[in-house]
Amino acid sequence: MSSPMKTVALFVAQEGREAELEDLLRAMVTPSRGEAGNLRYDLWREAAEPRRFVLDELYVDEQAVAAHRASPHFQSYTARVGELASRTALLVTPVDILTPP
Repeated sequence: MSSPMKTVALFVAQEGREAELEDLLRAMVTPSRGEAGNLRYDLWREAAEPRRFVLDELYVDEQAVAAHRASPHFQSYTARVGELASRTALLVTPVDILTPP
């Protein structure tokens, strides 16, 4: 049985490039949420530090993550994100999670 996969990514925008980074990240939301294996795709911004964004993604399994990373919108995003921000991403598997009824 496959297990869900979560990606949590932290971005810190280059000084003065917050708006560009936000636009890039927002452009990923709708197509990513529309992917067959996507369960959640949420974009957050740190309240105390507006240069920091958090992306919280949840996929049905590892194959769904691979499909997301192979998508044209992800490829377009990866081509630009490095010039706009530093990024730390974690791909995590469940240990003890609450699942909906």
